[in-house]
Amino acid sequence: MAVNEKNMTSGSPGKLIITFAIPLMLGNVFQQFYTMADTMIVGQVVGVKALAAVGAADWLVWLVFGIMTGMAQGFSILISQYYGAGEKENLKRAVAKSYMLTAILSIIVLVLSEVTVQQVLQFLHTPENVIGLSLMYIRMVFAGIPIIAAYNIFAAILRALGNSRSPLIAMIVAAFINVGLDLLFVAVFGWGVLGAAIATVIAQGFSAAYCLSVLRHIPDVRLTREDFHQQPAMSLRLLKLAAPLAIQNVIISVGGLTVQYVVNGFGFLFVAGFTAANKLYGVLEMASVSYGYAITTYVGQNLGAKKYRRIRNGVRSGVYMALITSIVISGVMVITGRNILSLFVSGEAGQVKQVLDIAYKYLFIMAIFLWVLYLLYVYRSAIQGLGNTLIPLASGVVEFCMRVGVALLLPKLIGEDGIFYAEISAWSGAAILLIVSYVVIIRKYKE
Repeated sequence: MAVNEKNMTSGSPGKLIITFAIPLMLGNVFQQFYTMADTMIVGQVVGVKALAAVGAADWLVWLVFGIMTGMAQGFSILISQYYGAGEKENLKRAVAKSYMLTAILSIIVLVLSEVTVQQVLQFLHTPENVIGLSLMYIRMVFAGIPIIAAYNIFAAILRALGNSRSPLIAMIVAAFINVGLDLLFVAVFGWGVLGAAIATVIAQGFSAAYCLSVLRHIPDVRLTREDFHQQPAMSLRLLKLAAPLAIQNVIISVGGLTVQYVVNGFGFLFVAGFTAANKLYGVLEMASVSYGYAITTYVGQNLGAKKYRRIRNGVRSGVYMALITSIVISGVMVITGRNILSLFVSGEAGQVKQVLDIAYKYLFIMAIFLWVLYLLYVYRSAIQGLGNTLIPLASGVVEFCMRVGVALLLPKLIGEDGIFYAEISAWSGAAILLIVSYVVIIRKYKE
């Protein structure tokens, strides 16, 4: 089995970043494909009410998964630095401790999520006619938290070692598994939103198993019992990097839940339209996420190798590529967005038109300002790669303040449309902080 490690401390920075990012983008395409397929199949087969039920759970799912993703990203920063520095013993110990910490955290998050989910949905004023479906969907998704946590940490370690191909293969096969099971469980068996949730968990289980099988073939991270021995200093160092990223995601999610609270108050048709547009949010940002992972790995490895000029050159190349990509995606979404959104909705003609009008208006606004989100990802990832996770945490606080402030105030001034600007405001505030912080931080690193 090919392991596809990539040392990013020599060679053209731009070429390294784009060749690393392309497999991740393709992986994200397939991930978005099966995420959208979930929503399309539910919306077309079960109807608008089921679409609203899945949407009402979106930010709560993002909150819980954001914790696991943030921890995995934080752990991978130290792993990429050890890999770039050639410190093989520390690399193995960091991987072993990452596994242990992820396992412990996933069990804690699973228990807390299942215990509190019903109260949270009620607190968010989830519409009465969809809350039962939302609860059914989200409980099943949360049951798969350990599986999803396993995939996140395995994929994060592979990326830290410069391997972006194996997560791509895992995601492609998982996408087909997920869509096939969606059709079987939802369209054939008639399990509704529960079937969509079960399909997602099974698909993620395959992704985790595949990534683990690849890791077991990489000599640098082939672990022995001694690597798991108690080393509080290593665990503490990993947690210092990871905890701020997890907290950052929690803060961003709480802001998103506030937006969901406001949206829920506009009725289930508005929730359905908002949900349809949010499902394309993943398409909008998929390249930015890939650039982010590439830049974090690139910066982390070069920091370990003490090649600071390469860091500057690589981040600059990343900015150019991200801006060009965002402009292309924006144009495609503005031109074809309404047609794509129509795939999510079925039902009475009047309701469908209302839902599509809401969805396209939100999508159009996000597409026009997409370049801001792409800058945010590049600079946040560069700062994380430098081992600083406190500034990204601060950017999460800024996102929260902007998102919540606009969500609570603007709809009162200009009506329901005001909620569409909460996301744009959050991107803008965080991007400004991150760009300024990167410029200040990078000056401290001299050859």
